Amino acid sequence: MVYDGIVIGLVVGWIRAGWRNGLVALSQIRIRGGWIFPVLLLIQLGLYSLHDKVQVIEDYNSYMFMVVYVAGLYMLWLNRMEKGFWWIFAGVALNFLVMLANGGKMPVSIDAISVLDPNYADTMNGESITTKHELLTDSTLLPFLGDIIPLTLPYPRSLVISIGDVIMNFGIFIYLQHALLAHKLSTPFAKAK
Repeated sequence: MVYDGIVIGLVVGWIRAGWRNGLVALSQIRIRGGWIFPVLLLIQLGLYSLHDKVQVIEDYNSYMFMVVYVAGLYMLWLNRMEKGFWWIFAGVALNFLVMLANGGKMPVSIDAISVLDPNYADTMNGESITTKHELLTDSTLLPFLGDIIPLTLPYPRSLVISIGDVIMNFGIFIYLQHALLAHKLSTPFAKAK
């Protein structure tokens, strides 16, 4: 879901700032520890792709995801003074909290999945959905923080998200609007001098 917030934030920001101002603003973005984010994405992709192939990853997958989240929270904390980063931090922290409380897995509502695809929901039978998810049950801790919100048409993708995802994407949107409009807002003052 983080990709959706980035794409939506960039599109709206470029519309508001203009193509040229948007590119200039993007070239000037400096995020402390910014290299951590792409590394964490690569690690997550590796965990997904190697889960069924490497026994150590399968055995310790939940712990590895927790380490990824802690590193991500650290990077967000470094940038807490940037506009929108408190929202991003709060959203990621809520996702981390529910996963930590449930053995490193994100609980997913079968009802929410059923809205997306009833056939997919029928095949679950209480088994793990992916390397990072598990079905939400009566024994799930903090179930309201799990993936319980289905997104379907008119949204371009069908997926289930959490409250943490909503808050995180709101923060991403706020940050990108601020970052992309910074150059446009400063340009008239520079010319006036």
